[in-house]
Order: sequence, then structure tokens, then C-alpha cells
Amino acid sequence: MIETETAAVYSNLRANIEARGFTLLAAVVDGKKGIREVFSDIPVQMCQFHQLMIIRRYLTMHPRLEAGKELNELGKGLCQFESSEFEKRFTDWCAKWDDFLKEKTVISGSNWFYTHRRLRSARRSIKTNLPYLFTHQKFPELKIPNTINCIESLNSRIKELLHVHRGSSRRLKEKIISEILEK
Repeated sequence: MIETETAAVYSNLRANIEARGFTLLAAVVDGKKGIREVFSDIPVQMCQFHQLMIIRRYLTMHPRLEAGKELNELGKGLCQFESSEFEKRFTDWCAKWDDFLKEKTVISGSNWFYTHRRLRSARRSIKTNLPYLFTHQKFPELKIPNTINCIESLNSRIKELLHVHRGSSRRLKEKIISEILEK
């Protein structure tokens, strides 16, 4: 049982899995900091759904600015694109909106901030994760999924079952989880 997801926790989990005789061929991650480094020796796929959620967190579901609307649409199509097509569209979007994203708002004197900070953050997230968004296409023989939806659905089911037993002690909840995972 873990409290929070950290690189150290993932490193320990990996060591535990490998100590049981399993060989990890690839990893699909949700984008938490430091976790990719734990799997730096194998192909790493960034969950495309999590990338879309990161974009949404910065832009909302209904961005007002045209640049935001375009980037949001590009993100929505992430799972349908081939790597080269997405990279081209993203590069084109970056070039088109480069000056707009450089706009600054002056507060007083020499103090300023970038006007479109949330849009810049969404762009930075895509740029940072781009090398990992299409790993599943680079290694078709490994049959790497492009999302972690399968494990997320299992987690959701476990949370639903625990919710039914709201008043249970932590020990009992851990026992319920163990029983579910053993089946």
C-alpha cells in the first residue's frame, strides 16, 4: 500500500516486481515528476489521456482565446494521430502563435509577467512530454497501450467497493483491496 506516488515508490515497486522474476519491457506512465527516470532503460509511454487532461487543466474545456481553442482541438485528437502528423501540427501551431505567446503584461515599472501563462504552460507540457507520447508507435512489437485506462478502471472499481464500506478501518480496507487483487 502506498500513500503517494513518488519516484522512490516506483523504484521500489520496480525492484519488487523484478525480484519476483518478471522482466519489464516498457512502462506507461501518467506524467508524475521523476517517474520516467525510474524506467529510463526501457521504452516509456506517456498516457495520452493524462496529457489531454493536463491540457484541459490549463485551458479548460471551453477556451476563450483562438490559440487555446486550436490547441485544445489538437489535444482532443491526440489518440488518433500518427506521431509525425501530431508533431507537425503542434510545430505549426507553435509557429503560428509564437508572437502571441510572447506577449507580456507590465505591472509597474520593470515588473511584468507573460500574458498567456496558462496557454504557455499547456504548450510547455506538450513539448516536455512529446518524446514519450508516441512510444507505442515506435515499438509496435511490444504492444504498448497508449493510455493507462485499463489500470485506472480497476482503480475506480476498487474505490467504488471501498466507498460501499465507508466506515471500515484502514486494515479492513487493505484486506478488501488485497482480496480483489488476488482474484
